[in-house]
Amino acid sequence: MTIGTGARAADARPEGGDDPQDAGVPPAAGVPARGGRSARAPVLLAGVPAAAALVVAVVVELRVPAESLPPEEGAELVWASGAIALVLLVAGLLLVARVPRHPVAWVLAGSGLVWAVDTAAAAWTRYGLYVVADPGLPLLSPAWWFFTRFGAVLLLGPPLLLLLFPDGRLPDGRVWRPLSLASLASTALLPLTLVLVPAAEVERYHVAAAPPSQALVEPDLLSVPMPFWPQVLAVAYPMIPLSLLVPAAAVVARYRAARGERRLQLRWLVWAGLVSALLVVPTWVLPAPWPTVLLGLAIAATSGAVVVAVTRHRLYDVDRLLSGTVVSVLLLAATVAVDVLLLALAGNLLGGQDAAFLAVAVVAVLYTPLRTRLWSAARRLARGGRDDPYGALSTLAARLEDARGDRLLAALAGSVAEAFRLPYVRVVTTRPDGGTAVVEHGRPSGPVTELPVTWRGARIGRVDLCSAGAALSDRDQRLLGDLVRQAASAARADELSTRLQLHRTALVTAREEERRRLRRDLHDGLGPALGAVTLRIETARNLAGSDPVAADRMLEAATVDVAAVLADMRRLVHDLRPPALDELGPAGALRELARRTAPPGLAVTVVEEGEGPALPAAVEVAAYRIAAEALTNVVRHAAARTARIRLARGSGFLVVEVVDDGRGIAPDVVAGVGTLSVRERAAELGGTCAVLAPDAGGTVVRARLPLGEG
Repeated sequence: MTIGTGARAADARPEGGDDPQDAGVPPAAGVPARGGRSARAPVLLAGVPAAAALVVAVVVELRVPAESLPPEEGAELVWASGAIALVLLVAGLLLVARVPRHPVAWVLAGSGLVWAVDTAAAAWTRYGLYVVADPGLPLLSPAWWFFTRFGAVLLLGPPLLLLLFPDGRLPDGRVWRPLSLASLASTALLPLTLVLVPAAEVERYHVAAAPPSQALVEPDLLSVPMPFWPQVLAVAYPMIPLSLLVPAAAVVARYRAARGERRLQLRWLVWAGLVSALLVVPTWVLPAPWPTVLLGLAIAATSGAVVVAVTRHRLYDVDRLLSGTVVSVLLLAATVAVDVLLLALAGNLLGGQDAAFLAVAVVAVLYTPLRTRLWSAARRLARGGRDDPYGALSTLAARLEDARGDRLLAALAGSVAEAFRLPYVRVVTTRPDGGTAVVEHGRPSGPVTELPVTWRGARIGRVDLCSAGAALSDRDQRLLGDLVRQAASAARADELSTRLQLHRTALVTAREEERRRLRRDLHDGLGPALGAVTLRIETARNLAGSDPVAADRMLEAATVDVAAVLADMRRLVHDLRPPALDELGPAGALRELARRTAPPGLAVTVVEEGEGPALPAAVEVAAYRIAAEALTNVVRHAAARTARIRLARGSGFLVVEVVDDGRGIAPDVVAGVGTLSVRERAAELGGTCAVLAPDAGGTVVRARLPLGEG
């Protein structure tokens, strides 16, 4: 059984729209550059400095004891920052290696590089301020300035990524392009301000004095005193969260206008946003270092989703991933809510600390098994039986056991729809007699995907699925293949059983018809003829004394009648089985047939290959009849000079081949009664027969008959 996947083609993209980038991807974004010199140079350009910065950060941070740090300086700061830098760097370099001219690749790679340098600056700053406490430490002030001031440039990464994703171009149109540029400008306002504003202005804005350790560094490396810095800071800080509104709205607008593959790319970003939101929300209540860890995971999820979407690798898996994430989150939230509610009710009812512990124990013992069952039932309700392949196969097997005929296909359609929560499934199969069986489950509610189904190498039908916008993953398709394989085998077995019963009935009918024919021939032909002979002989005896001449004429007529009876007997016997097969064997009988039927100018040779015990009677008769019919066609239609009949005995089969050098068969010639008879005789024994017209000319009739040995 084979399930095809090529039918999952993306929808056609419209030609218009406010966002022209939906019409395609720039050539630079789709040109893979793996392994080429043009890809290695950008990777080295971004990767080597970032790797060096991370190595410096690790080496320096290892020399910073945790007890030397003040409470506000988390011990995990550098390690978490380095992990985030590594994630962004790896994702960016993967994209740079594949699409070196794609802007999104450089946004990720650049963010990773800046974050790596920022991590190294943070480690060097902590080492200089809290370990050696030496203002003369080389590069201490630049490292502090980079970490506390210039590092704010990382705030440009998220909005820039949202605006450039997925094709590397800003949103187009009269509205979105100016809004996008304004959003980027408002985001860049704070990093630019922090680079140029004096440290005293920043302290005054935050209403906080600088820590004593800051006295060891020069905070104003590039400061420019201006009277309006308080007003600029008052605007720059609030603009950071507001500046994300335009990129988020642009993503929504792009998603609504996108079609086909572009929409699938944006769904990866939607999934990343959902996961990031779920990871960031708990940071408000969790203690350190969990906020930093969850932030790193959110960045990793987003970076991975961007890489998958831009490279279009396994793009269609996002449907199942997105729906699975939403369902899992909702189920988890419902489960946690029920757990908290039950524990709270139990604690209030029993009261007291000891009673509360007892309530927790009772709920854990009694409710936990029930919760497991409810969780499984809820997932089965939301996702179907795809998470339990054995259960899906068992359900299908139970339904197939009690089904017959078209109900087998109905059982398959119902099981597939339930296992994958599909609104519509249609099963179309080709019957052995050439007819078509169609069974439908549900109603289509969107595009229908056609999956071909084969059994033992031959296509026997197809399964049409309406997945309601969610493509099946590779795991789902494997399970679907197992389900269809079981149903196809059961359906074929049921059809073969039905055909076997029909063949048995036809065999009994044919046997009785043959008996009726023999009885008719014996009763209506041989019986009266023998009766007439008897009367002639009796008449001759009566005339022998008085009229010998008349008696002799009567005996002569009886002799003619007996000869006719013998001819009829030979005809009956020959129709049952050619006598030459018993006297001469198959090869000898065919030689005798060729001698009697071949006209002058046609040389017929009979070759017998292989040795073994005597052939089954049915195989002998079928081989003789097939070769005789083919030889008759050669004599009548081929105008051949030579013909060759070959009987080749193999392991468990007999090949009957008739080859001539005649005019061959024209392409538009329709098979006649003789050709159909030859094929039917081979099919009756479970064999095959082919009539071929080689390019060199002539005709080849080749039949393969099973011997039925062992």
